[in-house]
Amino acid sequence: MSSANKIVHVAVAVVEDNDGKFLLAKRPQSSHQGGLWEFPGGKVERDESVVDALKRELHEEAGLELLHATPLIQIPHDYGDKSVLLDVWKIEQFTGSAFGKEGQEVCWVDANNFSLYDFPAANKAIIRAIQLPDKYMITGEFVDENQLLSRISTSLKKNIKLIQFRAHHLAADFYFDYAKKIHKLCQKHNAKLMLNCSTKNYVKYSAINFSDGIHLSVRELSIFSDIGLKNNIMVSASAHNQQELTLAQEKKVDFCVLSPVKKTQSHPDSTPLGWENFKRLCRTATVPVYALGGVASDDLEHSKKIGGQGISAIGAFWHV
Repeated sequence: MSSANKIVHVAVAVVEDNDGKFLLAKRPQSSHQGGLWEFPGGKVERDESVVDALKRELHEEAGLELLHATPLIQIPHDYGDKSVLLDVWKIEQFTGSAFGKEGQEVCWVDANNFSLYDFPAANKAIIRAIQLPDKYMITGEFVDENQLLSRISTSLKKNIKLIQFRAHHLAADFYFDYAKKIHKLCQKHNAKLMLNCSTKNYVKYSAINFSDGIHLSVRELSIFSDIGLKNNIMVSASAHNQQELTLAQEKKVDFCVLSPVKKTQSHPDSTPLGWENFKRLCRTATVPVYALGGVASDDLEHSKKIGGQGISAIGAFWHV
């Protein structure tokens, strides 16, 4: 962020109705980023908590009364003429019927239709966070194709909506053949499939036709460039420290997994980040971040509470 600009702390409300639509408001032409659509919210006043700011802004802007909210993501962003920290919360319970109390235009929009609206640049990460689930399953060991597909099918039935197919022991031909079959299963359950492979092979095997994105290792991230796919797929990346997280953001990935948060059996000699460092790194991130490494289902709410998108895991989801 520009050191010359004072950082403005902004509370942002992601309000979802019973039909799964989200409340948007149009900024006045005379304001900063005027004419663009945004999620309701406003500046956090001195000595005011974020939740109190959300309550005040929702009441003043849209005539809604906030009953319960949980953290979604924090996004630092520098517009050049103004630096902001967007403190984004999911409004899970509210009362009232939304209307433009200050004369602004408001509407309820399905998340799949966000692309039809023009948002400020900083809102990209909010939109991605809304569209991503809080659980990101990574496939583990399997003895054959039947076991692989059976375990994935079981996970999908347990409402896993985002899967990373990781199988470095497979030859490329087998890997992408399995990926096609996994993708068909995912489509039946409205889930997304990320492939953990090289960008070279992703292009070679035309994997864009049977996956929703690619997951990049640290090595792949270091050599990644827009390969003509970025606008059509999601890109996620692994990170283990601030340097790698910053690189992922510079490469404009859609989301990251940050690890190891806790001690793991697979890497017993690795020093875990711990939840405090995970929280600190999440606050510097401009993309959603999942906690990975030794985490269990019981850690899900804690990860979200301190700024994570949720958890990513093998053991917590694969052996179900």
